[in-house]
Amino acid sequence: MAKKLKIALIGYGKMGKMIEQIAVLRGHEVVCKLNHESIAKDWKAISKADVAIEFTKPDSAIENIKKCFALNIPVVVGTTGWYEKLDEIKSICLRDKQALLTASNFSIGVNLFFHVNRILAQAMENLPEYNVEIEEIHHTQKLDAPSGTAITIAEGILSELRRKINWKLDTEMTSAADLSIKSIRTDDVPGTHTVKYSSSIDDIEIKHIAHNRSGFATGAVVAAEWLSDKKGTFNMSDIIGF
Repeated sequence: MAKKLKIALIGYGKMGKMIEQIAVLRGHEVVCKLNHESIAKDWKAISKADVAIEFTKPDSAIENIKKCFALNIPVVVGTTGWYEKLDEIKSICLRDKQALLTASNFSIGVNLFFHVNRILAQAMENLPEYNVEIEEIHHTQKLDAPSGTAITIAEGILSELRRKINWKLDTEMTSAADLSIKSIRTDDVPGTHTVKYSSSIDDIEIKHIAHNRSGFATGAVVAAEWLSDKKGTFNMSDIIGF
């Protein structure tokens, strides 16, 4: 069992509440719970924490991260949709000797999926008869499309499959070199991601289906335990050890 931590939750929606439950079950204390209304007025309450876990919205995540750095609080960030600024935030983190762990998905199963996805893409490099596409399905409350998880899957494929140059939403594709991501929003789906390779002879699919959000929440708490005594920038691969 990891040492007992004082955890600040930045974002107290469905995911924040589940993270709280998992954290308490693992012996930690949640010392601060900030929702959209209370972040501005109660921000400095996180100074009591050993580590913060941030699950808010893309338009507020960057400012929340910077505020954690200013208070010398390691921060685990589950918000996606802001990664165009990730390199900038990583540079600030390293410059100021802070601690940041980001992940498009904290589920251990999803991170195993990322690993298998790269291996399959590598195997497909010399099999041009197979075309590849990604499909992701989420609940209607999810704000970003494609999901951060789908983008991570796409980046894994692009790193191994030279015939694909960029990922694009399926509605925006202009070239055979585009890697298609289809985003579907429907009620009560925690997250389903499928990678499909198709040829005239057969199809090959790998799929991850989340049954609930508890895998994400557990992974976020494990990430906070791991990050609490470190400095630098990290992701889930650093924890799992691929």
